[in-house]
Amino acid sequence: MSVLELLRHGDGVSRSVAALLLAMSVASWVVILWKAWLLRGGTRDVLRSIAAFWQATSLADAETRLQPLDRAALVAPAVRALRQLGEPAADGSLGARVERSQRATRLLRDALHAALRRLQAGQILLATVGATAPFVGLLGTVWGIYGALVGIAAETGGFTIDKVAGPVGEALIMTAFGLAVAIPAVLAYNVFGRVVGRIEAELEGFAHDLLGMFGEPDSRAEPASPVRAGPIA
Repeated sequence: MSVLELLRHGDGVSRSVAALLLAMSVASWVVILWKAWLLRGGTRDVLRSIAAFWQATSLADAETRLQPLDRAALVAPAVRALRQLGEPAADGSLGARVERSQRATRLLRDALHAALRRLQAGQILLATVGATAPFVGLLGTVWGIYGALVGIAAETGGFTIDKVAGPVGEALIMTAFGLAVAIPAVLAYNVFGRVVGRIEAELEGFAHDLLGMFGEPDSRAEPASPVRAGPIA
């Protein structure tokens, strides 16, 4: 029995399970392809962009140098934050009352969070699909076996192995579908997680260096703590 025939002979529950697995598969593959394009350069682009920044003679020159290198726009937000740091804050605003080091910390933290949100986008979906798809497929299998046993019990004419093996084998296809959806999502989540972790470490170090150079902390106070991003929901 083909997949179309299996769905045609199935009830509403089995068709809903198949539709849900199809939606999860499409969503996970869209995320996988998008993140593969986003992270295609890995840490290499980030390292090249950071090196190009330190070779620039000004912030404007740095932005020009970063355009062909920072394809994922991960380093550029920090440079734009430095340009905002050079702009005077509005008179009477709360931002005008803080010291330069505190303002630099806030701007760089926001820029780092923006880059990390872009990096970690889709990771939760991949983790969810990888964790739940096998159970969704198992639900379809259990429901299919239940329907097959009910149908066998209603039949007359004696018990034969083909009456059990056929329906049960068809129901097990749902478990195979669930695993086929979950395995790519889990593999992609692990691979992307390692790449994101390395890029995150490089960006945090870069933000720390920028804070030490452009923050100008008050010598009477404790040195400003490194800019570190918390977990992104």
